[in-house]
Amino acid sequence: MSGTGPHHSGPDSDDGGGTTVALTGYGTYVPDETVSGEAIAEESGIPEHVVVEKMGLREKHVCPPDDDHATDMSVAAGREALADADLDAAALDLVLYHGSEYKDHVVWSAAAAIAEELGAENAFANESYTLCAGAPLAVRQTKAQLLADHVDRALLVTASREEDLVDYGNERSSFMFNFGSGASAMVLEADPDEERVRATVGESAAVTDGSFADDVVMPAGGSKRPPSHETVDAGLHTLDVPNQESMKERLAEVSLPNFREVAETAMERSVVESVDFLAVTHMKRSFHEYLCDDLGCDPASDAYYLDDYGHVQSADQILALDEGLTRGRVEPGDDVLFLAAGTGYTWAATCLTWRG
Repeated sequence: MSGTGPHHSGPDSDDGGGTTVALTGYGTYVPDETVSGEAIAEESGIPEHVVVEKMGLREKHVCPPDDDHATDMSVAAGREALADADLDAAALDLVLYHGSEYKDHVVWSAAAAIAEELGAENAFANESYTLCAGAPLAVRQTKAQLLADHVDRALLVTASREEDLVDYGNERSSFMFNFGSGASAMVLEADPDEERVRATVGESAAVTDGSFADDVVMPAGGSKRPPSHETVDAGLHTLDVPNQESMKERLAEVSLPNFREVAETAMERSVVESVDFLAVTHMKRSFHEYLCDDLGCDPASDAYYLDDYGHVQSADQILALDEGLTRGRVEPGDDVLFLAAGTGYTWAATCLTWRG
């Protein structure tokens, strides 16, 4: 690790006087249209077995050009989560968008638009960005507000269609060929009625290594290089990895230790000895299996590999949890770990105990 090393989050505290923070509902949304691993292989020139087996992508959902924008997908997932929680949108105190910065418009609050569309007239809306590490940290910061602020009911929404920003002709960005589209939502509440509790929220941990901050960028579109005819003609409005080999080499040294650190710290703070179900960011298949093994999980029964979704930014954790529940891999009493990493680079984890 270069520079001064990673910046660690401080210890979690719970001064809520015995307040329980619970997940009372969740929802998901994915577009109908899909792209197969075979099609991505053909477009990129990468062998099909590499895309499907090594990258772990059988298919992914993609958005049509003029539909399923970030707010559309967030609203759809949000409505499902509210219905699951048996909660009216007007009862919400907070709407938090923790999804992609690639939204309907630039320099614009998707959270406000989502709250308005849902009818969350009594909620304030804000946004939080930690890229693909967003879900555990969104739960963490919302729990803190539920314990310390004048907030009792919150809706967390996320969406991504960053697949639009992927250039399949750019081999440097091949690790992003798994980017898919979709959304998820969670309702978190302070001290809800026992019969409405789906899961209780435990503690979290996070670590950032900012030496990776410039490794994944869209070269044009920001203040350093505003959009122009020249930047569009040069194809500078897709995601790029300027020095792919350097990033891979440096990331290989720190990724597993940082995943392990945030997982173990979140578990220790939550007084959890082992993970019963791991809801983790989509990654290449071999590292997914290696990470599961490192945390004492069987990838066939204690996790769900998102090879039919791809990587849907911070929606991955709820998508994996939903599939785990559907397949009977999560049962009442199970300790669930949300584990994620996002370019920048931040690793984050949050524990939940499933109640059913």
